Amino acid sequence: MKLLKTVPAFALVAGVFVAMNAAADDTVFTVMDDPSTAKHPFEGSVNGGYLAQSGNTKSSSLTADSTLTWYGNTTAWSLWGNASNTSSNDVRSSEKYAVGGRSRYNLTDYDYIFGQASWLTDRYNGYQDRDVFTAGYGRQFLNGPVHSLRFEFGPGVRYDKYTNDDTKTTGLGYASGTYTWQVTDTTKFTQGVSVFGADDTTVNSETALEVAINAHFALKVGYYLTWNSQPPSSAPDHTDRRTTVTLGYKM
Repeated sequence: MKLLKTVPAFALVAGVFVAMNAAADDTVFTVMDDPSTAKHPFEGSVNGGYLAQSGNTKSSSLTADSTLTWYGNTTAWSLWGNASNTSSNDVRSSEKYAVGGRSRYNLTDYDYIFGQASWLTDRYNGYQDRDVFTAGYGRQFLNGPVHSLRFEFGPGVRYDKYTNDDTKTTGLGYASGTYTWQVTDTTKFTQGVSVFGADDTTVNSETALEVAINAHFALKVGYYLTWNSQPPSSAPDHTDRRTTVTLGYKM
C-alpha cells in the first residue's frame, strides 16, 4: 500500500489506527461462514487505517485486514489476512503479518465440521513464525438474521520459531465461540473468543462494532486481546492489547 506523505500536524488516510502492544496472536475467526444462511455465493471485505503525526513527535501506524468467503450449498471456504506496524521517530516498534484459510462443511442445519490453518510473524513480540492447524466439530446454535452464535472445538498442532531461532512443535486443544448481533440495519456487534490449550496456552478475544455508511463502506471499531501463559523471553508480558478504528469496503 502506498502511503500519502505525512502532513505537519496530522494526516488521516482510510480511517484511524491506534495500537497498544501489538499482539502475537492466533487471530479469532469471527466471520460468520454458515452456507445455509449465505445471501450471495461470495462475500468479501477489506479494512484499512493509517495515522501519521509529525512535529515535536514523529510517528505512524498502519493496519489492514481482509476476509474473503466463497459459499456452496453445504460448504464455505474462507481466506483472511491482516497486517499492522507502528514506528516512532523513524524507529519501528511493532510489525505483524498473518494469513490463514478455513473450510466448513455443514452436516445438518446446525452441525458442521471445519478445518483451518494460519501463519503469523511478529518478530517484535518474539515470534519469527507461528503456524497453527486445527480441525474439528462445530455447532451453530443461532443463525437468524439478528443473532448468530456458534461454538466449535477440536485438536490441533502448532509450530513456533522464535526470534532467537529456537523452534517448538506442540499438540493442542482448540475451542472457539463467536456471537454476532445485528443491532440495527446498519450496526453490527461481534464478540469472539478462542482458546489454544497446551503447555503454553493462548487465549484470544475480539470485540468489534461495525456501522455501515452505505451499501459498500463501513466504519469498524475493534478491541483485540491476547493472553499467553508462557510468552517468549524476548517479550515477557502475558497480555497484549490492540485497538483499531478502520474504514472498510464490502465487495
